[in-house]
Amino acid sequence: MKSCHFGSPLELGAAPVRMIEECGKRGKTMAEKRQLFMEMRAQNYDVIRLSTYRTACKLRFVQKRCNLHLVDIWNMIEAFRDNGLNTLDHSTEINVSRLETIISSIYYQLNKRLPTTHQISVEQSISLLLNFMIAAYDSEGHGKLTVFSVKAMLATMCGGKILDKLRYTFSQISDSNGMMVYLKFDQFLREVLKLPTAVFEGPSFGYTEHAVRTCFPQQKKVTLNMFLDTMLADPPPQCLVWLPLMHRLANVENVFHPVECSHCRSDSMMGFRYRCQQCHNYQLCQTCFWRGYASGSHSNQHQMKEHSSWKSPAKKLSHAISKSLGCVPSREPPHPLYPEMPEKPLDLAHIVPQRSLPNMNDAVVSHSVLSSGAPTPTKRLHCGLDSASRLADEHDLIAVYVNRLQNGTRVLDSPSRLDEEHRLIARYAARLAAEAGNTQRSASELAFNFDANKQQRQLIAELENKNREILQEIQRLRLEHEQASQPTPEKAQQNPTLLAELRLLRQRKDELEQRMSALQESRRELMVQLEGLMKLLKAQAAGSPRSSPSHGASHPMPMPVRSTSACSTPTHGPQDSLSGVGGDVQEAFAQGARRNLRNDLLVAADSITNTMSSLVKELHSDEGCEEDEDAEKLQNGKERG
Repeated sequence: MKSCHFGSPLELGAAPVRMIEECGKRGKTMAEKRQLFMEMRAQNYDVIRLSTYRTACKLRFVQKRCNLHLVDIWNMIEAFRDNGLNTLDHSTEINVSRLETIISSIYYQLNKRLPTTHQISVEQSISLLLNFMIAAYDSEGHGKLTVFSVKAMLATMCGGKILDKLRYTFSQISDSNGMMVYLKFDQFLREVLKLPTAVFEGPSFGYTEHAVRTCFPQQKKVTLNMFLDTMLADPPPQCLVWLPLMHRLANVENVFHPVECSHCRSDSMMGFRYRCQQCHNYQLCQTCFWRGYASGSHSNQHQMKEHSSWKSPAKKLSHAISKSLGCVPSREPPHPLYPEMPEKPLDLAHIVPQRSLPNMNDAVVSHSVLSSGAPTPTKRLHCGLDSASRLADEHDLIAVYVNRLQNGTRVLDSPSRLDEEHRLIARYAARLAAEAGNTQRSASELAFNFDANKQQRQLIAELENKNREILQEIQRLRLEHEQASQPTPEKAQQNPTLLAELRLLRQRKDELEQRMSALQESRRELMVQLEGLMKLLKAQAAGSPRSSPSHGASHPMPMPVRSTSACSTPTHGPQDSLSGVGGDVQEAFAQGARRNLRNDLLVAADSITNTMSSLVKELHSDEGCEEDEDAEKLQNGKERG
């Protein structure tokens, strides 16, 4: 007869306590699951009228709240390799505990890269991201996710450039020939479109069977460049239009626009700026545009242009001038061209360093030393980098394993955990064996290496001293140059030569100004006389040959240049209408034909203008000459005038 064991009274009394603790943990877990979505609802994103902006804002909030914007795509790929996801098939399922381990390694590595003043709360980030991924990809509660789901979600929601993300995505959905597999692309759309569904935007951007055809209508071979052209087009595919917008949101979050919003009347804008194409100078901030606000004659049906940067009016004018002159360079392509055939990746996973590897490196180094007479720094540097990288990898593996042990016994729930532990132990043992092999070097080799290192340290110290001396000399020369190019007023007061030169320059300036005033007065008198001659010409043409200007006799007009018609014999006597004018003018205007007189008058006016222009040019060009030279040039100029 078998006996029944009911447990001790202590165990029976502890059962209700355990049940209460489990209920408390379960309630805490439910609160953590709802925390992210409650915070997202508090942001009131649902008032945004456009589903594209609404979805991008929600996913950007999730990205920042989970601190995924601090992890770029390259760190994410490294985390996939560290956790062995690159060796697993896309359809392989992983449980929640392993997913938590992967997320933990991502955030612990992130905190190592961040400065101490910008550390994140690792536990909170792990909890938020884990609950969001479970809600998005395990809504039925199976407790498992596929490898492809994890890769697609983390590669989409992490930080970095969208071009790098799309390149990694194409590497996961293409074959060995570099061509996209449509079934894998359909699977990618199925997984990535669960993100809008998780933030309650499934009706707008949920997965449909025709999603692939909306991206690639023609069933033809798609290479990497064609894939990037389609995804980065303007506009992008309808089902993924929120993806590039989410990256543009991240780029313009801190962009400042010194422009007043036409609706809310705020002095400036942050983020996007929208300008109406129909209303004059009507601009809206992103908050007013997203919510559909309008004022005045503006309507929401008007076409708006989105601006992600601010250009001053001067820059706009220069750009317009450059564009009109054809100086604007051609627009760069959205992405560089990549080779059609993909590069063969190197599978470096699960590699245990061999025991003889350090000895081979040492043999290469010693051989180079014996052949050249001096150690080769490049090879020693490579050896040092290899050993340093191996140490860093081992430390990372140990840190991940410690984190797994801290999570409890649930980490060891699959046979793969034993394999990972064995690999970790094997790598650590191999490193210890390599260190033991290194200690067996001969004393002479170690002494030789020590002497070589000592010589290198001495050489480095000498170069540092020379560099320091050169920098000091450069600083001294710079100070001397600044002191020589910018003399202080105290030095100018102490130097009598500079004071005398300054006094002469001022005196010279006053003289030139006086001469300029005299020349202006002479020009004015010449213009008055020219006006009188015009009146004389008109009077003669009207048939009154005896009339003459009242001031013609007192102000004779100089004629430096004469026309060819003035050399002919005059037809009027000395008692004609030009008798009261100066001799030069009388000689120039003594012709009977009215056409010749008009030509001579125009030539005289041109001569006056040319003379005045040449005088002004000479005065400006001869400011540094001596006074006697200036007086002589001025006298010559007056004689020519």
